[in-house]
Amino acid sequence: MTATLSNGHPAPSLASVGESIAHMREEEVGRRYRPFLATKNAEDEPDWVEALELDTVREMQAGEKQVKVLVLYGSLRQRSFSRLTAYEAARILTRSGADVRVFDPTGLPIKDDISDKHEKVVELRALSDWSDAHFWCSPEQHGTVTAVFKNQIDWIPLSVGSVRPTQGRTVAVCQVNGGSQSFNVVNLLRVLGRWMRMFAIPNQSSIPMAWKQYTPSDRLMPSSNRDRLVDVCEELVKVTLLLRPHFNLLSDRYSEREEKREHGRLRTQAEVEAVKDTAGAQKDSK
Repeated sequence: MTATLSNGHPAPSLASVGESIAHMREEEVGRRYRPFLATKNAEDEPDWVEALELDTVREMQAGEKQVKVLVLYGSLRQRSFSRLTAYEAARILTRSGADVRVFDPTGLPIKDDISDKHEKVVELRALSDWSDAHFWCSPEQHGTVTAVFKNQIDWIPLSVGSVRPTQGRTVAVCQVNGGSQSFNVVNLLRVLGRWMRMFAIPNQSSIPMAWKQYTPSDRLMPSSNRDRLVDVCEELVKVTLLLRPHFNLLSDRYSEREEKREHGRLRTQAEVEAVKDTAGAQKDSK
């Protein structure tokens, strides 16, 4: 049975959306995934990102395929500081030579077992599949990541059949705080990255009292926190460039090679458990 969207139209498949995202026209990419480039500064406020000295990483990127970075943030507030920080990171990453796309979590359904064909779910998964690296930024709420952010991570599967969609990719982590500086969220984001078999870069960013760090035109003011954000973005591109040629090598595991040798492919967890259940039932019947 063909899945349908709320408007009655057939739901796009991950393959079709992935193909669309990979070959989308630049004008459409800009409209949908690069709102950070459309943000205008005040007339008396030059774009500080354009003045950054990022020669080394730009030289590393020259002659290579652009590093593709998916940026995720964790708040739906009208003036969301995790979104503003994600936009600043996206500008820095773009300045570093990366191809950057920001996912808007508005309209993403709460994780369940029936909405995997929802247009926003399919879009998020396709963007993750398209990317070489992720940049994650979440506010800290009650000492942990927000539901908005975790919901996005929950929709990105650890495996699709025998494929591990995020295995071997790099990720940079960042958090914004309403109060004093904390590292609860970045520490948890590292745990999430590890469970998704991603390589979290060593550097990280935590911005205290984010509401005091931004100008009226929503740009980060000069500070050591802003400098650290630049460091993180620069490092993400560098590490991705170094690791990307070896993604397949780093994802090559003995246990999975043995699985393929014995069964011809990687089995799903459901298949593995079904074999165990069958063996257990046969043992009990004897």
